[in-house]
Formats: sequence, structure tokens, C-alpha cells
Amino acid sequence: MAENKKLESLYDDEKLQGYLNNLREIRELGVNKVIDLHQAITATKRNPMIETSEKERLIADYKEQIKTAQEIARKNATEDKRLTKEGLAYANQISKDYIANVDKIENEKIANFKAEYAKKVEEIKATGQERINKATTPADKQTAQYELKSALFDAKNQTQTLIERCKDAKKQAFTDHVQINRTLRNEKSNFVEDFQLGCKNYVNNFKFSKFLLDNGLYLAILVFFIVCIIIAPLINAGNLLTLPNIFTILEQSSTRMFYALGVAGLILLAGTDLSVGRMVAMGSVITGLILHPGTNIVKFFNMGPWNFTAMPMGARLALALFLSVFFCTFFCAFAGVFTAKLKMHPFISTLASQLIIYGLLFFGTTGTPVGSIDSGVKDMIGGRWVLGVINGELITFPKLIIPAIIAIIVAWFIWNKTIFGKNMYAVGGNAEAASVSGISVFWVTMGVFIMAGIFYGCGAFLEAFRANASAGTGQGYEMDAIAACVVGGISFNGGIGKIGGAAIGVIIFTSLTYCLTFLHIDTNLQFVFKGLIIIAAVALDRRKILETKVR
Repeated sequence: MAENKKLESLYDDEKLQGYLNNLREIRELGVNKVIDLHQAITATKRNPMIETSEKERLIADYKEQIKTAQEIARKNATEDKRLTKEGLAYANQISKDYIANVDKIENEKIANFKAEYAKKVEEIKATGQERINKATTPADKQTAQYELKSALFDAKNQTQTLIERCKDAKKQAFTDHVQINRTLRNEKSNFVEDFQLGCKNYVNNFKFSKFLLDNGLYLAILVFFIVCIIIAPLINAGNLLTLPNIFTILEQSSTRMFYALGVAGLILLAGTDLSVGRMVAMGSVITGLILHPGTNIVKFFNMGPWNFTAMPMGARLALALFLSVFFCTFFCAFAGVFTAKLKMHPFISTLASQLIIYGLLFFGTTGTPVGSIDSGVKDMIGGRWVLGVINGELITFPKLIIPAIIAIIVAWFIWNKTIFGKNMYAVGGNAEAASVSGISVFWVTMGVFIMAGIFYGCGAFLEAFRANASAGTGQGYEMDAIAACVVGGISFNGGIGKIGGAAIGVIIFTSLTYCLTFLHIDTNLQFVFKGLIIIAAVALDRRKILETKVR
């Protein structure tokens, strides 16, 4: 393999090129032809410029060609398999030596660059200090000090650039190896190779300062949780890390997940929502009124008392969910119009809708709780499944976790797999640029508000299954939802964030509250912890933005 060390690239190996060319030839009229024809059929079906009769003729012709190509593929299958196996074995053999040689050469270069840099720094410092000592005026001294710092900064940047090129060369050598193997397998990936490539990319790009900037908050929270787990038994509070406690945290997170998923979209647009808590109260009161067993004592604007027991339970559930979603969406759209049309900041528009809902609820219900909902349906939707007994302890699984998971999946799909989701990122990143590129900023903004209202309505509906609803239900939930999104990495600057981050933020924030309560920490002090986490999260986010601008 000595000759392989002289290769400038794996693609220069003649024997390997022979395998690639042979495989390309036997696949061209076989398996690759089948793939191309299927793509042609799809393109033809979607082409509005082709008449129906012509489409049918073309598709029929493509299908006939597919049959011929499939027959060729079957004839070449054995040879294809043999060449692929031999080609992969040979490629892995020469790649091992080639990559080792590239790593050796580039590592030597990096060592030389570092040594040259150290020597250069000494020379720059010596020359700079000499100039500083010779300076006769404060201005000359200040100029010499500035030039010294500039020279050191330039030297460091030049060395870092050279080192990055060496790292890129090492990464490219392994990337070529993976790409060649994919080509030999006809573009089929391999989990082990992809994992190795990901690890190498991470190691090559790893910077401790950036790692701390990206994950410092999570590391601090992790340390906090570990301390809580250790302290809990010492103060006779019990074992914090148990399955029942974990399920309780997830249950408490379940309804709050809907609020965070709703407000996350508004934060992605560089906005916020202060009306979340009042939305929760409104939807919960509506749900409680409709699902209350018997006549409810609450009169809404002197209308009532209410009794929906004559309706079938299925219809009552559907009505409660519909009205909760409808009113939450209505008030979100109300705030959204002022933001989207008049460019009013969501802070103001949602503050206004919060006050309106607050006043209507308390005036309409006089603050009277609507009471509990029907126990049968409460257990059906908001109860728990019994999993069994573990170590003498009954383990139950909260049913509310299921709709929360569904909500996360739906939100993830909207954000990542739809044109609307891509437009959200575009408008959040730069609304003016998005408008110039043909995106309707108005309708994207309205869509985000409406989507938030739907999530709030669903969450408020489920909230009624956790506690007796009243006009005061959901107090402070907007702060928890916003904080969860910020902790989860959704930037207040807009255009940055992921649904997974918001979901993790909800669980982290709920876990924090649960841990502090478990340790019997005063409720008022819990606000201090929350405030510190929020300010730390936003500070780190701002730091990341500044770092990006500097680069």
C-alpha cells in the first residue's frame, strides 16, 4: 500500500475508478434507469402544460421502458453485487492508509503552525514592547500598545485559519471515503459510516468556548437537578428520581406543552404573547361549564344556570373543545390583526387581549369556580392507566401525556415539513427580505396567531381535567410558557429555534418547579430561581447573536 500514500485524492486510484465506472455502466440502463423513469412519470403527472391524452401516452411509454430496464437490472444483479462487494473491500483497504497518511501530514502541519505561532508571538511582543519603551509621549505609547494588540490578533487569526484548513483536509479525506462507498452502494448510506462522519465533524469543529455558550445553561440546570437528587434523601424529603415523580412531572408538563408550542411561533417571529394565562382560564371555564355534572352555580352575564347533561357526553366533549378552540383562536386573531396589519408589537396587542379576556371572565362569572367536571369523563381523558406494582409502589401512567406528544408531532411537522413553517422562519429572520421574496408577511403572522390560538384552546380544554376551573385559572402561565421557549433555544431575535427545544424547555421548567416544591422550597423563592434562569437564557442568546455578528 506504499503507493497509496502518494495519492492526492482517493479518486486518483485507477483500480477504484475501474470499479466505479463498471458499476456505473451496468446500472445505467438497469436500476438507475428505473429510478429516472419513475421520476419522469411523477413529473409528467404534475405538469399542467401537458394534455391528459398526451400524459397517458407518455406514462404508458415510460412504464414499458421500466419493464425493459427492470429486466436488464435482474440480469446484472449478480455482477452488480459482486463488483459492489469487491469495490467496497478495496475502497476500505486503500482508504484506511490514505486517511491515516492525510491525518499524519496535516497533524504535522498543525504542530508546525503552532510552533511558528508561539515563536512569532514572542517576536511580536519583543518588538512591540521595545516600541512602547521608546515612546516619548502618551499618544505614541497608546499607538504602540494598539499596534501590538493588532499584530497579536492578526497572528492568531492567521494561525487559526491555517489550522482550520488542515482540519478541513482531514475531514475531506474521510468524507471522500464515505462518498465513494455510497457511490459503490448506489447512493445507499451506511449507519456506521454516517455515525463516524458525524463524530469526526463534531471533533474537528469542536470549540470549548462555543460548547459552553451553546450548552452552559443546560449544564448548570443538570448540575442543579443532580444536587436536588442528592439532597432530597438527606433532608428526609424522599427519593426524587422515581418513576411516579417522573410521570408526575410529565403530567404537569402535558397541558403546558400546548401553551409553549403556541407562544413559540410568536417568539419565532420576534414577538411574544401575554394573553396565554387568560386564554387558559377562558377555555377551562367553558369546558368546566359544559362538562359539569348537573346544574352549574355559575351564571355568565346573568345567563344560566347552565345544565348540559341532557346532551350526549360525546357531543358535550366536542362542543367544549370546539368552543375553547374557537374563542382562543378568535382572541388570538384579534391581537394578530393589529400586529400583522398595523405593525403593532405583539407585547401590546396581546396585553390588550389579555385585559379584555380578564375583564370579561371576572365580570361574567364574578370569579366563581365552575366546579369539577363529570368524574367519568375526567378519568377517561385526564386519568391514569395502571401499569402495575414496582418495588411495592403502584405505578400509573398519565393519559394527558398522549395528547401532548401528538401536539409536539403536529407542531414539528408544521414547522419543518410545510411551506408555512419555512415562511415562519423567513419572516422571523427578516420580514422585509421575506416580503421582497414574495412571502405574505401579513398572512404568515396571522397564521402564527391562529395556530397559537388552536394550541391554547386544546391546552385549556385539557387543563379543565386537571383542576377546577375559574377566571383565575392559568395565572402566570404565560411567563412559564415564554420562559420554557427561551430556555429551549427559541431566540427573541426571531428566526431561530426548534420545536424540540420548546418541548425540552417545558419539561426542564416544570421539573425545576417540581424539584423546588419537592425540597420544600418556599413558593416565593421559586420565582427567584425562575427569574435567574430566564435572564441567563436570554443573556446567552444575546451573546450568541453578538458572536455571530462578529464572525
